[in-house]
Amino acid sequence: MRTPIALAATIVASALVLAGCSSSTPSAEDAADASIYIGSLYEPQNLSNTQGGGQGVTEAFNGNVYEGLYKLTDDGEVEPLLAASEEISEDGLTYTITLRDDVSFHSGKQLTSADVKASVEAVTAEDSKSARKSAFSVIAGIETPDDSTVVFTLSQRSISFLYNLAYIWIVNADAEDLTTAEDGTGPYTLDEWKQGSTLTLTRWDDYWGEQAANGEVVFTYFTDATAQNNALLTGEIDVITSIQSPDALEQFQSNDDYTISEGTSTTKELLAFNDRVAPFDDALVRKAVYSAVDTEKLLTSVWGDYGTLIGSMVPPTDPWYEDLTDVNPYDVDLAKQQLAEAGYPDGFEFTLDTPSYDPHPVVAEFLQSQLAEVGITVNINTISADEWYTKVFQDRDFEATLQEHVNDRDVVWYGNPDFYWGYDDAQVQQWVAEAEQAATTDEQTALLKQVNEKIAADAASVWLYLYPQIVVASSDLSGYPVNGLNSQFFAYDIVKS
Repeated sequence: MRTPIALAATIVASALVLAGCSSSTPSAEDAADASIYIGSLYEPQNLSNTQGGGQGVTEAFNGNVYEGLYKLTDDGEVEPLLAASEEISEDGLTYTITLRDDVSFHSGKQLTSADVKASVEAVTAEDSKSARKSAFSVIAGIETPDDSTVVFTLSQRSISFLYNLAYIWIVNADAEDLTTAEDGTGPYTLDEWKQGSTLTLTRWDDYWGEQAANGEVVFTYFTDATAQNNALLTGEIDVITSIQSPDALEQFQSNDDYTISEGTSTTKELLAFNDRVAPFDDALVRKAVYSAVDTEKLLTSVWGDYGTLIGSMVPPTDPWYEDLTDVNPYDVDLAKQQLAEAGYPDGFEFTLDTPSYDPHPVVAEFLQSQLAEVGITVNINTISADEWYTKVFQDRDFEATLQEHVNDRDVVWYGNPDFYWGYDDAQVQQWVAEAEQAATTDEQTALLKQVNEKIAADAASVWLYLYPQIVVASSDLSGYPVNGLNSQFFAYDIVKS
């Protein structure tokens, strides 16, 4: 794909400016004030994690601008952040959390328990668009006996409660419109958001913790992966958070100016059915579609030697992973047989709502070709990320769609019949509920393995592949995260030498 003329001109101009810069080695003081340019395909839809900000706002803001009571490290471990300590009652129904006493918001206001209460209530509110909303339905009450103490009372035991709290950004309860502004506690403040172009974060000198290792980070947004790669080659950006094609790697390999890091991915590419509507309300039809798709060929065509095949929503990094790739094998004859048994011997026709950004259009064309072999006609409807959120996620106005799901431990969403794909199985819902109320991680793991097996047997979705997580950076950069857990990209340890 060719770089747009306007963008190409920008790249050339940037290259000329960089060529004219001093080649002397920067001092430690210069490095501490350096600007880090991060290339991404995921621009926020807005700046809120409760109003549909999307993957982009998580990437830019999580841990950088906003913080939670707890933090998920790049390795997926839960660590206290704004919480100084916690006490859990013996029956597992009361969590008493003491806050750090040295934390202020960017506006200067001191963090209090009232802010924590308001932040949780924003996620659980009726108009909340948070994907984690249902995880907090167990909260029966929140009390704030003093400014530094929050007491959560649960209606039932929740083994994932502290883990789930790591997803809630603590915001100033007095802040107004947080879709275009921010008031967090993190090491950066929002400087400027030029929509369609860049989002700049500036180091906050009054941060309660360790200061960011750089002066500012600039997320630079691209709608085309080729343009993003060219920007790294010309020095317009310093790092790409996630390479979208193996073809892009050739230009960086065997080049000492760049470092290629392959981390651990939790991002799944899904063909998600609307299980509420015919013919996808029939598990046999879904299984037929699954068996008509050569997922190994698809993975190779998109990612070459990178990426992993998966047979359910669970990546290998989740505790309840098991290899289920053989449950719905690639078998055209089997797919035709299943279609005939389901009452569709001549196939059928459906519309596939496809996000416009890479790699979805290529995946959609591949599926269109594969499914034609069993008599299924796929009409590709290409939509923007904004349209996808409204049409598919919010209004459920679709037959099938492509989407990447970035979170770990998200198999539990198949236990929620109100989720956008509408999978509704009473047994799975019971297992998910029991797993959350489990007293031990062994009990939780055993139950969620049963969930894995059931959704695979029902082909609740088609899990096409697990993305590779490949970060490419200028060789003078260090301290950046490589695992891409839940789309977060902690920028505060990045150093440019």
